[in-house]
Amino acid sequence: MPPLSGWRDLYPFASHFLTLAGQRLHYLDEGPRDAPADEVCLFVHGNPTWSFYWRNLVLGLRHDRRAVALDHLGCGLSDKPQDYSYCLAQHIHNLLALIEHLDLRRITLFAHDWGGAIGLGAAIAQPERFARLVLFNTAAFRSRAIPWRIRVCRTPLVGPLAVRGLNLFARAALRMALADPSRLSPEARAGLLFPYSNWQARVAIQRFVEDIPVLPSHPSYATLAAIEAGLPRLALLPCALIWGMRDWCFTPHFLARFRQIWPHAQVHELADAGHYVVEEAHAQILPIVQTFLAENPLAASKVVSRAR
Repeated sequence: MPPLSGWRDLYPFASHFLTLAGQRLHYLDEGPRDAPADEVCLFVHGNPTWSFYWRNLVLGLRHDRRAVALDHLGCGLSDKPQDYSYCLAQHIHNLLALIEHLDLRRITLFAHDWGGAIGLGAAIAQPERFARLVLFNTAAFRSRAIPWRIRVCRTPLVGPLAVRGLNLFARAALRMALADPSRLSPEARAGLLFPYSNWQARVAIQRFVEDIPVLPSHPSYATLAAIEAGLPRLALLPCALIWGMRDWCFTPHFLARFRQIWPHAQVHELADAGHYVVEEAHAQILPIVQTFLAENPLAASKVVSRAR
């Protein structure tokens, strides 16, 4: 069995909460107090991860930059209401609420998996707040390329039993989402699984799977189509696409689509990494990110000290 508490040493962050319609959304807000309050690295996770997934990048950047990472409602250390609209539009709404609550500006968006559609949806809604994009194995456009392993989890009865009852989605990801599962320590495995310990705690994992909009009749189809249509409007933002090329879910096909939309984006193909690319290759990724930020500086602004 993996250690039950050793993961906490990998996640040495203070917790913050924002209440949205009676539900507490958890987030990290790291960095020196005198870091520019209007320049922030914003980390948006996917399914079935949480802010723990970003820990190594937050640790590497927080010494001289502000780093904010949220847990979507239903995920991580956020509340997990059972009767809630876990749809794409709602997640975007929640992210925008956090951005406005903290008055985040000149944001560098870091997004992975479902975090791409959510984060880019927020960027399209409020483009004046966003300055740079760093994307990892994600999508923000319509596609019918859904692997059979995910399609099975969308089937009635079998899907909820597997995802919520047996926790197969999150547990299988510890092997299937990495090119080499041995790279993931027991403590990291425990941390990724920690928030999803029972049926009720896994509600958002199942809802994320169900919210993949394949057909026009799906409730989130129009939302995703609108995000897709808005992507060219972000073309002027400096962008880095960092891709684990051994991902069977967000395959290189998705990377190629982003390259078509944003032909001037920097592209970093990591040949020996899978879907959990930041888990597997953070030692390679951190210098890539630091170089990208240094090569694409933002205009100087007044430093505003912020309370914690």
